[in-house]
Amino acid sequence: MMRKITSIALFVLFSVATFSQIPSGYYSTAEGKTGATLKTALFNIIKTHTVRTYSNLWTDFQTTDKRTDGKVWDMYSSCSLTFVIDQDNGSGGTSECEKYNREHSFPNSWFNGDQASPMYTDLFHLYPTDKKVNNTRSNYIYGVVLTPSYTSSNGCKLGSSDPATGFSGTVFEPINEYKGDFARSYFYMATCYEDKIAGWASYATEAQAILAGNSFPAYKAWYVTLLLGWCQQDPVSQKEIDRNNAVYSIQGNRNPYIDHPEYVQAVWGTNTGVDNVNSLSHVSIYPNPAKNEISVEALNTKADDLKIVNVTGNTIIQTTYDGGEKTIDISKLNPGVYIVIISGKTFRNATKIVIY
Repeated sequence: MMRKITSIALFVLFSVATFSQIPSGYYSTAEGKTGATLKTALFNIIKTHTVRTYSNLWTDFQTTDKRTDGKVWDMYSSCSLTFVIDQDNGSGGTSECEKYNREHSFPNSWFNGDQASPMYTDLFHLYPTDKKVNNTRSNYIYGVVLTPSYTSSNGCKLGSSDPATGFSGTVFEPINEYKGDFARSYFYMATCYEDKIAGWASYATEAQAILAGNSFPAYKAWYVTLLLGWCQQDPVSQKEIDRNNAVYSIQGNRNPYIDHPEYVQAVWGTNTGVDNVNSLSHVSIYPNPAKNEISVEALNTKADDLKIVNVTGNTIIQTTYDGGEKTIDISKLNPGVYIVIISGKTFRNATKIVIY
């Protein structure tokens, strides 16, 4: 009897382990592609999926967003909310830790219609969150807060944006631990709904701040920079991997940017508005990606100027440079994509770097 039980347990364990893996050949049609071509290949892979009803989500969350202690995994607060019991029933939620509800991380007003299908119930951008914090976030874009007017129990902020990001206005900033989660959700939305997103830019004022009005790159340059930086800053976690597998068991599609984090750079890293120009083999910039500092070395060139610009063309750092090796402090720069430009009388070299 014990042997039979053990055999069953091993079978279940093996089945779960096998099921949680990426299906063989799932991304085969995406191999060898980059940029818009890769994004379209991924679109064709993930676009078809089971559409959930809005009421289904309450049950789905019990599979996709359960903490190890059985409580709701809320990325907006530090509350310990209980499934079903603390579910939003139309009342409460004026203070944190009273109720949880269904948060469209990519607000539903942005895709023209409160119940536009299938986006409205797509679990890859829907999360259970504290009702109070969710209502405070409203439809504001995710960004970097300079001056907070509200801070949640786990450190999420609402307030005026840091203008260094390329945007001035009110934004909501998740905590560092989950910035990559939300960034990869946004890249998923731009991919899974590649055939729709170009038309969303005119539906809401907030959406107009980040959407480019096209299918690729889908987001404005400053926002691509922000999302790329967040993906670097907060790599894929076990939580995301487990959730990706759970959603796959429900919807039948996957978030490719969780399965293959390198796809983020492969799609958007080459489309930041400025590519490497006049790239010289004897110009070296390392490390890349970088965090606190970079070393620049230009051999056998008569350089006289070095500057770092963001993807909108604004100069962030500028200094004199006479060739040789030079260390540049980048510790005060926000995560994202930048361009290092070294120039002299007879040449100009631009190299793209990622700061995380």
